[in-house]
Amino acid sequence: MKELIEQIARALVDNPEQVEVTEMGGDRTLVLELHVAQEDLGKVIGRQGRTARAMRTILDAASKKMRKRAVLEIVE
Repeated sequence: MKELIEQIARALVDNPEQVEVTEMGGDRTLVLELHVAQEDLGKVIGRQGRTARAMRTILDAASKKMRKRAVLEIVE
């Protein structure tokens, strides 16, 4: 799932080399932290959070297949 979020974020931003996803998790929950360049933060979040919401929806669908709960946090 880390690779999935990295691919989506790199397609959206101007500085794809600065995209970094860190993965933390336990048995049932997985937390993914997305770090992007400051100037690309708006592109990842989108208008009224639509892009971030869409990324979370895709992540949720992928995590249900693995029977885990996944949370995406976008870090400034």
